[in-house]
Amino acid sequence: MSIHTCRTSLANMTKELSLQWRAAHETWRDEKALEFEQAYMEELMTHLHSGLEAMGKLDKLLTKVRKDCE
Repeated sequence: MSIHTCRTSLANMTKELSLQWRAAHETWRDEKALEFEQAYMEELMTHLHSGLEAMGKLDKLLTKVRKDCE
């Protein structure tokens, strides 16, 4: 499986997680929900977005390397 394919899959899963969290957060609005969001969701989303950015850069670099080796 290519990095591009993995990145696309991870991006789709990240989007779905975000949508599911928003849906859950519509009915779960107490202090524990806020604690959960701050303790887990915010950090997770930050790491996922950083990982997606890194995977995009790596995919571009590998594409360039392949072209240079042809």
